[in-house]
Amino acid sequence: MNKIIKSNKKLEIESIKELEEKYNIILPIQYKNFLLKYNGGYPEFSLFKISEEQREDIVNVFYGVNNEYDNIAQYLDYLEDIIPKEFIPIADDPSGNQICLGISGIYVGKIYFLIHDMYSDEKMDSLIFLANSFDEFFHNLY
Repeated sequence: MNKIIKSNKKLEIESIKELEEKYNIILPIQYKNFLLKYNGGYPEFSLFKISEEQREDIVNVFYGVNNEYDNIAQYLDYLEDIIPKEFIPIADDPSGNQICLGISGIYVGKIYFLIHDMYSDEKMDSLIFLANSFDEFFHNLY
């Protein structure tokens, strides 16, 4: 079972609600529970396989809410024109590629990987499916 070994300042549900209201999003319950427990941070196990064609990669850090560094709001603002509106960035790898969480439509709760070198005008072409849920992704890190 994976865990966060260096987490951020404890988070209250009100902070999550404020984030959701500010960005007009609804976060999946599994991800909200993760934020309430850890508020982002560095995972004990961090390796994941991207796909059969791609290599393994590492989760550098999971973003938190109201943090000075690795703040999800900063990444939402910065990557607004890069990540499709159905997703939010929730973590990155050491190269700045993004692990994204689906927040609308058929993508709700699913985890995708955005490789910035593969970015195209058709934003969905830049995303690679990783997991059906946040918990599946987090607990399958090795």
